Amino acid sequence: MKHDPDTRVLYNANCPVCNFEIEHYARYVDRSGLPIRFDDLNTDARALWGLDSDTAARRLYVLHDGVLTSGIPAFLVLWSQMPRYRTLGRIVGLPGIKQIAIAAYDHVLAPLIYRWHLRRVRKRSTRKP
Repeated sequence: MKHDPDTRVLYNANCPVCNFEIEHYARYVDRSGLPIRFDDLNTDARALWGLDSDTAARRLYVLHDGVLTSGIPAFLVLWSQMPRYRTLGRIVGLPGIKQIAIAAYDHVLAPLIYRWHLRRVRKRSTRKP
C-alpha cells in the first residue's frame, strides 16, 4: 500500500472566514483518515513554516511533498488530496478558470479577508486595558 505524503495547511483560526472553511476540511479529513495536518498560524506551529505572522495571515499556505504553495495553487494541492474535492480542484485548475480564480483570490478575496483580519486585530488591541 502506498503511503501518501503528509500535507500541511497553515491558516488563520482567528479569521472567521478562514476558520469556517478549514474546520469544514478538518472534519472531513478526520472522518476520512487522510494524512493532512492543519496548523493555526496563531500558535507555535507557525514557527515550523518559516513565515512571519503578517505574511502567513495574508493567504492560505500548503506544504506538500516539500513544496510550499499559497493562494489558489495551495487550494488546488489541498483539494487534490481530498477525494470529495478533487473534481472541484480539476475544474478550478482548468486553463482560463485557474487564471480567473487566481486573480479573484489575489486581488479581491485575500486582500479583503486580510484587511478584515487587521481590523479585528486593531479592535482587539484597543480593547485591552
